[in-house]
Amino acid sequence: MHNTLTEHARCRYGDEYQTPVLRCSQDHDDRHFIEKLTFADAEEILRMLHTLSPNIVDGLLPVWVRNLAYRLVLLQRPDDPALMREAAHSLWMHGPDWDDVAAGLEHRASALERLKQTGDVPSESH
Repeated sequence: MHNTLTEHARCRYGDEYQTPVLRCSQDHDDRHFIEKLTFADAEEILRMLHTLSPNIVDGLLPVWVRNLAYRLVLLQRPDDPALMREAAHSLWMHGPDWDDVAAGLEHRASALERLKQTGDVPSESH
């Protein structure tokens, strides 16, 4: 059994940075991984993304997993401009189908930063 989301993703999809990739003996399908991803907290999801795809364009995670992971993190942290930009960068790298979404995220990040600078929105404390 996997102790972390990263271990589960590594077993399911591989890890180009860990040699050799140790696959467990369990037969996995995407449903089990997606269930774990769905209920993971933002920190655990980001740890998986940053470990398995540290440069955004690399890694063996399928693009649909990356997109879903960033979407779930943004739902948990809707007012985090840096995270919006990171998600947008991932979309730009794996587009062009999502270029309009990436542009929207960058626009929202800039708007949120302007609001925070003027003091109209309280800063989050994590």
